[in-house]
Amino acid sequence: MALRPVQVNIKAVDAAAIGRFWAEALGWHAYSPGVTTYVGPAGGLVWPDPVAVCVDVVPVPSPKTAAKNRTHLDLATTSAAHQAELVARLLALGATPVDVGQGDVPWTVLADPEGNEFCVLEPRDVYRDTGPIAAVVVDCADPRAMARFWGEAMDWSLHEVTDDQAVLRSAKGTGPYLEFLRSSDVTTAPDRVHLDLLPYPGDDKDAEVARLRALGAGDLDLGQGEVPWPCLTDPEGHEFCVLALSK
Repeated sequence: MALRPVQVNIKAVDAAAIGRFWAEALGWHAYSPGVTTYVGPAGGLVWPDPVAVCVDVVPVPSPKTAAKNRTHLDLATTSAAHQAELVARLLALGATPVDVGQGDVPWTVLADPEGNEFCVLEPRDVYRDTGPIAAVVVDCADPRAMARFWGEAMDWSLHEVTDDQAVLRSAKGTGPYLEFLRSSDVTTAPDRVHLDLLPYPGDDKDAEVARLRALGAGDLDLGQGEVPWPCLTDPEGHEFCVLALSK
């Protein structure tokens, strides 16, 4: 039994507009199968076997207020020219430069039109085959503890774990990395960005949720009411959801 991350959930007041922004940013397409805007490769929403870790933009009534999201996306580039072109294009689409204390670094920190931070990385060999999303990056206090929990929660392989970071990736060697980076500036406020996990066909979602609770996950009430996806937190309070196989 194991779960797989299938999408990055981003909350937005104007979900359709933010969905279009991320579709342009990633070179993907925006689909509206319901109230959310799903951003993924050409071919539409593929469920229960998504072809990539995609983006699902969910409408919410309130704008972002937290100083910095704990979870963000790093975008991959293939050359210095590609990085410069992508940054320029995103700024034209409504992204804004953001100072999160990064100092003089070779990557560019931006925010989408509703303030969700992300990075446009300089070319790196490690991300040459990830697709447009190089990594989903999560600030945390203890990367080793996150490696233990998420390594048991998911079927992804642990590539690296130190006091400063933990890195996981699909055992298939495809798609983005999941990186937990030690940070002294870790908030506990509900985040605007989180991971959604999905069981494999034939696995029991309720059994998976029970397994996660035994690993240290907690239940989360965000006022979601009766929904088919349990909302949980990892041992450091990062939110995530376990989705149903039908969507």
